[in-house]
Amino acid sequence: MNLARLAAEAEARGKPVRAGLIGAGKFGSMFPSQVPTISGLEVTAIADLDVGRAQTACRAVGWDDARIGSVAYVEDGAELAARDDVDVVIEATGHPRAGIAHARAAIAAGKHVVMVNVEADVLVGPALATEARAAGVVYSMAYGDQPALVSEMVDWARSAGFSLAAAGKGTKYLPDYHYVTPDDVWSHYGLTPQEAQAAGMNPQMFNSFLDGTKSAIEMVAIANACALTVPSNGLAFPPCGVDDLAHVLRPKSVGGQLESAGMVETISSVERDRRPVFRDLRWGVYVVLEAPNDYAAACFKQYGLPTDDTGRYAAMYKPFHLIGLELSISVLSAALREEATGQSQNMVGTVASVAKRDLKAGDMLDGEGGYTFFGKALPLSHAQDALPIGLAQGVAVTKDVRAGQVLTMTDVKLDGDPVADLYRTVVSA
Repeated sequence: MNLARLAAEAEARGKPVRAGLIGAGKFGSMFPSQVPTISGLEVTAIADLDVGRAQTACRAVGWDDARIGSVAYVEDGAELAARDDVDVVIEATGHPRAGIAHARAAIAAGKHVVMVNVEADVLVGPALATEARAAGVVYSMAYGDQPALVSEMVDWARSAGFSLAAAGKGTKYLPDYHYVTPDDVWSHYGLTPQEAQAAGMNPQMFNSFLDGTKSAIEMVAIANACALTVPSNGLAFPPCGVDDLAHVLRPKSVGGQLESAGMVETISSVERDRRPVFRDLRWGVYVVLEAPNDYAAACFKQYGLPTDDTGRYAAMYKPFHLIGLELSISVLSAALREEATGQSQNMVGTVASVAKRDLKAGDMLDGEGGYTFFGKALPLSHAQDALPIGLAQGVAVTKDVRAGQVLTMTDVKLDGDPVADLYRTVVSA
């Protein structure tokens, strides 16, 4: 509750927190928009493959020429991580291999890391967190993104003495979305391709939100950070509004839809027949609590919490998240408190690659949100040798794979791949 005060004190000492940003895309651009109004925080360097784009992004969020000119712009994220004028490195590229390399470079240079790149985190996050602890720096999830916000709610619930029935977020989902490609993604957003292009919207990135991949990534990140369970056959995406959270997201043994207590799940804002869900949580996050005793259950009712019909399960939720506009919370927390806003602990689950169409030997996998596969959240106990999505880009399949089939590590050639070797080490730990 004192983060703003600590930042103001840092400003008064002439020692503001100095952030270096890698990746000036949408998430990365939202963060600089807030910096001019935050005492004790500066952006000293920005790395992007297109330096001109980074400068244009800063101008678009309202920076004046003096502030734009005060920042060092570089193309290489590792170069940024080594700079003496950077205290906290923000990795916001979205590319898992690049994210891992940048995080390790920052840790080696003694810099805190805020990992916006959830794709990298679900691949080898626990290893990066271990490396950071050994180096005496913080490796953190990015506040404003759903995994960090849910991790905060889970920590709050446990600190208050509640057990968790479920935790997760909302999204718009229908089963056929899994097979949508970038060619037809915009119709599902109510846009024409021309309108999306004019707005600078990347069809593959937006398709990853639609085809279920991003939900799988975020739920696995939460499970790995909070020691929650991933559904054995992947996310079910049950349609559910905020008034029904405690009823739907409780174990089947007491009338709900979960395999067991303590699971991650994403809820849909549309019914399976495409009707909108009443009071949906499309943009928000939630936790479902279980009362530890009759007294606490009675308090749920007395204080107006929406509960299930037993009165023992109650829901708390946040209807919106502000993504990069909230990222400074992580940056300041890492630098001033040496505390992460959520952190991967152990590999509970992984995000498996599932073929969107029949693939032939030699076909190239094109990454998250593309034409060839979607991501499915699986517990490690059920994933076996499934190919994680972080390794499914720029590699060719070596054998035919049917649509709907989970790709395996042996379906592609990964010999000598250091990232694949690191992943194998993490999942076997």
